[in-house]
Amino acid sequence: MIEPKVFSVGQINRYIKNLMENDFILSSLLVKGEISNFKAHSGGHLYFSLKDAAGAISCVMFRQEAYRLPFMPENGMSVILYGHVSLYEKTGQYQLYAEMMEPVGIGSLQIAFEQLKAKLEEEGLFDQDFKREIPSHIETIGVITSPSGAAVRDIIQIVKRRDPRVKIAIFPALVQGEKAAEDIARALKLVNEWGKADVIILGRGGGSIEDLWAFNEEKVARAIFASEIPVISAVGHETDFTIADFVSDLRAPTPSAAAELATQPLMQRYERVEQLETRLWRNVKAILDDLQRRLLYIKERPVLKRPLERIHNTQLLLEKIDADMGKIMNQRLLRNSERLSVAEARLQASSPLAVMKRGYVMATKENGSAVVSMKQVELNEVIHLRLQDGTLNAKVLEKVVITHGEEEVDL
Repeated sequence: MIEPKVFSVGQINRYIKNLMENDFILSSLLVKGEISNFKAHSGGHLYFSLKDAAGAISCVMFRQEAYRLPFMPENGMSVILYGHVSLYEKTGQYQLYAEMMEPVGIGSLQIAFEQLKAKLEEEGLFDQDFKREIPSHIETIGVITSPSGAAVRDIIQIVKRRDPRVKIAIFPALVQGEKAAEDIARALKLVNEWGKADVIILGRGGGSIEDLWAFNEEKVARAIFASEIPVISAVGHETDFTIADFVSDLRAPTPSAAAELATQPLMQRYERVEQLETRLWRNVKAILDDLQRRLLYIKERPVLKRPLERIHNTQLLLEKIDADMGKIMNQRLLRNSERLSVAEARLQASSPLAVMKRGYVMATKENGSAVVSMKQVELNEVIHLRLQDGTLNAKVLEKVVITHGEEEVDL
C-alpha cells in the first residue's frame, strides 16, 4: 500500500506562490480600484488595500517604487496600479505588489502639486507677512536660469534697454529634468552667499507641467523662502503657475515681465530725480522765506531798536519796589513795637513782684508749695514769707479765721 504524501504548510505556500508568479496574468497586470486603509511605514514602504464594489485586495509598494511617486497616495483616491500578485509565505496571504501607480481622472503631477501647495500653505510659506519688498533702486540683478534659453536673452535685452547702468549676474542652472530642482536650490544659495545682488529673477520659458516640474519641487520652494534676497519668479507663460510663484516675493507672468518689474526706465528715473530736485528747492525756499520773515519781525521789536530802554524801565521798577519794601518794613516794625510795649505792661502788671511792691507777701511751706489757706499750716510750723527784696522765715504762733472781713475764732 502506497503511503500518501504529507506536505508542510510552508511547502503549500511556496507552491501556491510559484503558481502565482508564473501565471501569465498575475505576473504582470493593471488593476483599478479605490485606496483604503492606507499606511505609510517609517521605512518608506506603503501598505494599503485596493477595493471596488465586488471586493478588496491587500497591496504593498516597497520603498524603491514609492520614492519615485510624485504624489502621496490617500484614502479614497481612485488609481490604476501596475504590478504582480504573489503570496506572502509567512502568513499565507496573497497581495498585490505595486510597482507603479497613476491616479484616475487627474494626473499624478497635478495631485502632487495640490498636495505640496496645501502643505506649504499650512506652514505659512505663502503668507504675505513673509514677502519682502522689491527695492525701488536696483543696481545688480541675479538671474537664475538656463544660460542657453530664450529667457536669459529676453531678461538681458529688456534690462539694458530700460536702464543700462544695472548690472546682471547670471547663475546658470538646470531648469528641467530630475536634477533641476537640486541645481536651482544650489544656485539660490550661491546668490545669497555672493551677497551683491539686490534682487533675484528665477525663471525659464513656458512648457508642459512636466517641463516646469522642477519649480514645483519642495526643495526649491524652501530655498526661495530661505533666501535673504527678494525673489521674483518668472516661470513659463502668463497662465502657468508653479509652487515657486506662491513662495516668491513677487510673481511675474513671464521672464520679460520680471525684467520690467525689477527695473525702471532710465528716463523715468531722471524725471523722478528732477521732480525731487524741484521739490527740494521749493521746500528750501519756503524755509528761507519763513526765516527771513521771522528775522524782520525780530528786528522791528522795540527791545532791539532801543535795548537800554527796557533796562532803564526795569531799574525804575526795582527802585520803586525797594522803596515800597522799606515803607512796609517800617510800618511792620512800628506795629510790632507797639504790641511789644502793651505786652510788656500786661506782663509787669501780672507779675507777683509788682504786687509785692504794694505791700503784699507770698507765703510758702518748707516743700515750696504756696500757702493760700491757713488750713495748710499748723501752729509752730515754719513758713517762708517772700517780700519784694527778700525772704523771711517765720513760725506760726496763732491762727485766726476771718469771715467777711471779721475775726471769728482763734485756732
